[in-house]
Amino acid sequence: MNEMRNRSYRPHRSRPGGERGARGAAKYRPHQTPLERRPHHNGTANAQRNYERYMALAREAAVSGDKVEMENFYQHAEHYFRVMRERTT
Repeated sequence: MNEMRNRSYRPHRSRPGGERGARGAAKYRPHQTPLERRPHHNGTANAQRNYERYMALAREAAVSGDKVEMENFYQHAEHYFRVMRERTT
């Protein structure tokens, strides 16, 4: 039984053109630009929408008497409030 588990069922295939291929060694390429240089197209609008959504959910939880859920939603709303404040300064 252990033999079956330890065996690799996928055959080892080497890359064409040698170990790294004809393209050469892999290079580090960041996938995204740093946050400071990214444009904030509608990020503030999304943050405001999320802030309002979590505030509404917190109010609903308060009305239903669920204090834990209410606090959770208020904390989420506070996060988006800080995001909005950071992007407007």
